[in-house]
Amino acid sequence: MIEIIPAIDIIGGKCVRLSQGDYSQKKEYHNNPVEVAKSFEDAGIKRLHLVDLDGAKNKKITNLPVLENIARSTSLTIDFGGGVQSDEDIEAAFNAGANQVTGGSISVKNPELFQKWIFKYGSDKIILGADAKNEKIAISGWEETSSLDIFEFIGSYTKKSIKYIICTDISKDGLLAGPSFSLYNSILQQYPAVKLIASGGVTTMDDVRRLNDNNLHGVIIGKAIYEGRIKLEELRNFISKG
Repeated sequence: MIEIIPAIDIIGGKCVRLSQGDYSQKKEYHNNPVEVAKSFEDAGIKRLHLVDLDGAKNKKITNLPVLENIARSTSLTIDFGGGVQSDEDIEAAFNAGANQVTGGSISVKNPELFQKWIFKYGSDKIILGADAKNEKIAISGWEETSSLDIFEFIGSYTKKSIKYIICTDISKDGLLAGPSFSLYNSILQQYPAVKLIASGGVTTMDDVRRLNDNNLHGVIIGKAIYEGRIKLEELRNFISKG
């Protein structure tokens, strides 16, 4: 059964969503992330994807109090990303209540450090953020596109014991136009052992069901929840049937 993972993206301590990673296309949805997280927990959801977008842009964790408050106020399993660039950052994230940390830019720019984290904390605690645009890895809050092929990139980290991978097709993100099924299927065909988490473009419960049928480990849902395309009650019913 696919894991339902709502997203809370933070800028200035508030819940926002971007379109295709464009900071100029920001829409605020709520000024109290803790209340949003509690509403997810009340719907029977167990996990949360929390992203410090300020941190991703500034290359250092910026909204740590939001993580602390959500961890203190809920029992959600939180995976945290955005601005985790050093040993001090990752220690701060775990100490603040993160159960897992997602590394995106750091896994590209400083692979030795990221690999050290995998060995130090274990593959259950570290998630590889493989965000792609036209099948090339994007970093720094998606403001930079590298020359790294996504399939080769994922392959290099499967050799380093990575288990969890969040893959966002940036061309789909925030547009409510459906997820990148073909990309996810291609990844799983090459790397069937990874726990692949889909992100970007999820718009309807049919999308969620199709990803479940395609053996995705998890699905991150953001804008579709905030825009009312997917109701929390629908997610509650889906989870209860699992």
